[in-house]
Amino acid sequence: MSLLDHLTTRILQDGPISVAAYMTECLLHPKLGYYTTRDPLGPQGDFTTSPEISQMFGEVIGLCLAQSWMDQGQPSRFILGELGPGRGTLMADILRATRRVPGFHQAAKVVLLEVSPELEKKQAETLREYAPEWVGNIAEFPDLPLYLVANEFFDALPIRQFLRDGDSWRERLVGVSAGSLTFGLGPRTEQSGLKHRMDDTTDADLVELCSAATPILTTVAQRIATCGGSALIVDYGDWRSLGDTLQAMQNHKHSDPLENPGQADLTSHVDFEALAGAARAAGCAYTRLTPQGVFLERLGITARAQTLANSLQGSELEGLIAAHRRLTHPEEMGNLFKVLGLYPAQSAPPPGLDS
Repeated sequence: MSLLDHLTTRILQDGPISVAAYMTECLLHPKLGYYTTRDPLGPQGDFTTSPEISQMFGEVIGLCLAQSWMDQGQPSRFILGELGPGRGTLMADILRATRRVPGFHQAAKVVLLEVSPELEKKQAETLREYAPEWVGNIAEFPDLPLYLVANEFFDALPIRQFLRDGDSWRERLVGVSAGSLTFGLGPRTEQSGLKHRMDDTTDADLVELCSAATPILTTVAQRIATCGGSALIVDYGDWRSLGDTLQAMQNHKHSDPLENPGQADLTSHVDFEALAGAARAAGCAYTRLTPQGVFLERLGITARAQTLANSLQGSELEGLIAAHRRLTHPEEMGNLFKVLGLYPAQSAPPPGLDS
């Protein structure tokens, strides 16, 4: 049975499902889900993330985390963690860049949160010399200072979508019509979680909620506030959600989110205001939301590119220049992607970010 058949049967039996339920089935169904059945990254996959574009991305982030570790007194044992580590490329670049930081590797324990069996195999191969551990839930991270990176993790968490209708909201649902999946709307309801959006929305505005993000962010923030550490959340999105941002990527091209369920990556823009609110409620400080390009430039990515360029020529040099531009230029990933840092209230923010 295909995932489309499975979803059609479920909807016809039980009624339309939320966008969140649809995303969860598409991405994480144990036998038919997108992440559970394939490696989605790279030229042969459906999308490419910053670590796959250039080693420079992970190198400067690694040095940022190492400096944060030093600023907090170099704790003798800590967790070097990543949420959704892909093929392990980012963590490998972080570890390579920090190899010469005295005491950093000796104190670090690499812990990865991953739900994809296929990607876990790739991570094990990429990071075999560092003996990483895997967890399936953020609460399983050991109770130690936590230095964490989450690159394009929160965008893949399931969202619910609500359309404003007067003083109420109608949830966007996925149903079946003429044998195909289609969007529809549920009845008018009050949504306590959207009371604060009555002032900045009007009729027919669509707002997205990612309830799955809050407990994850809360756990990370509580750990950092209590034990020390810092977190770098890098993703596309903005301070506040507004409008339909659900998108599907297949073969590096945008596609209809309701076509080919389980065969395309589904993501949405991150509502960084909600993440910051969860951090604040957990007693953790957070930085100003900063464009990725600005963040990487502050960390010295141009100087690193110049160093690498000295040993390159021809197509390799052209590739380096293109990678630098793609990561930092405002018209590429530089402004679309943002960075939010978490840190203990009594400590300095991570380098490259402002309090």
